[in-house]
Amino acid sequence: MTKLAIVLVAFVAGGVLLGGAASAGTTVTGTDWPSFGDSVGAASTGITAANVGKLHRQIVHIDGTLDSSPIYLSDATIKGATHDAFFFTTTYGKTEALDATNGKLLWRYTPPTYSSYAGSAQVTVMTPAADPARTAIYAGESDGHIVKLAVATGTLLWSTSITRDPTHEKLAGSLSYSRGLVIAATDGYDGDAPPYQGHVVTLNPANGQIEAVWNSLCSNRHAIIQPSTCPDSDSGIWGRSAPVIDPANGDILIATGNAPFDGKTYWGDSVLVLSPDAKTLLKHWTPVDQADLNSQDLDLGSTAPALINANYFVQGGKDGKLRLLSLSRMAGANPTTGGELQTVPTPGNSALRSEPVAWLGKWVFVADDDGTAAWRFADGRLHAAWSNDFPGTSPVVAGGLLYVQGSNGIHVYVPSTGHELTDLPVGATHWQSPIVVDGRVATGEGDSNDRATTGVFDIYRLG
Repeated sequence: MTKLAIVLVAFVAGGVLLGGAASAGTTVTGTDWPSFGDSVGAASTGITAANVGKLHRQIVHIDGTLDSSPIYLSDATIKGATHDAFFFTTTYGKTEALDATNGKLLWRYTPPTYSSYAGSAQVTVMTPAADPARTAIYAGESDGHIVKLAVATGTLLWSTSITRDPTHEKLAGSLSYSRGLVIAATDGYDGDAPPYQGHVVTLNPANGQIEAVWNSLCSNRHAIIQPSTCPDSDSGIWGRSAPVIDPANGDILIATGNAPFDGKTYWGDSVLVLSPDAKTLLKHWTPVDQADLNSQDLDLGSTAPALINANYFVQGGKDGKLRLLSLSRMAGANPTTGGELQTVPTPGNSALRSEPVAWLGKWVFVADDDGTAAWRFADGRLHAAWSNDFPGTSPVVAGGLLYVQGSNGIHVYVPSTGHELTDLPVGATHWQSPIVVDGRVATGEGDSNDRATTGVFDIYRLG
């Protein structure tokens, strides 16, 4: 759980904060950001509308490209001393710890297979996750392994492969930790070279043992399969925050990419709700035009579900649509399609590859290649609030401010009005989104498709 110097009643799931409040001007110190999207919502980060324009940038050169998001632990014991530290994984599976105060390297873990694929198309863009005990980090490697690393030293504690073909199945999205399980999902590489199948895997955090596997194609097979043994390919799970955890009950939400759908064992272009252990499909939503999406390469699963509250959520897609859906109205395991409550266009009707974010159960923010937009959620509907033409990646709400990385900068807005407070310069952006915590804004630069083995990490600080 996130460690706060004040009591904050909040639940965070896949970039979505449900509830939670803190009085204006409250200073929060000792805050963790343990996984993708774990914004502290209405709580203070030490950065306000009054001082965000006074942040100073440090450029840190790192041993790879960070094409995902970092995480953060405050007051972590590393190499026998206490450090506020950023942790991140570069595109060829190196996981690093940096001192958040000065940007110095604390430790680096390099996979033993690194030299066999460094510089190739075999990358990972998976965001790591911290163990709730704050003594370990879980991360993904380009060779298809999930690893557990000691926070104190970077020492490898265990390593488990979640694919039988890492040259076709990629570790994308983000790692999650929920109800005593590490949760991961797979995708395919750029270009969709078959064979691969998106699947969700749960692992025992103590020893890395695989507890369950749910395959989105050939879902009647409950083990990691050789991709070539399933008659169909694809159905990748590549949303930035996937797998998403419902804080109310631990259910796992994912969205899949292009593939066949039959409502039995093939679940392409669908939103799926799995049991907390990933052993059982509970519900699904599949658009009526699923076959057209599949044939036109318009993956529904180009983004993950974003929970607004305990019942409502939004789902984007490469078809430029944002759909409002209800958990209570989703179908069981059957061929039913349709049932969305509302459909609105993404900014510029553009393909959505970033993760929407919901805030306080009242707002939804989306950024894509054509702009940034906000909707108010009220009376079971989305109501357009504001928009602009600044493109971006996955928005982040933290300390009552909205951060959107893109256009060679991080645009910082007043969430309710879209008024821009400042623009923090950063380099080229692909999948990255920032984290904002303890008076710092941190993010990576670059594109995994460039196959670089060096990169840049940006840290903005007050003072």
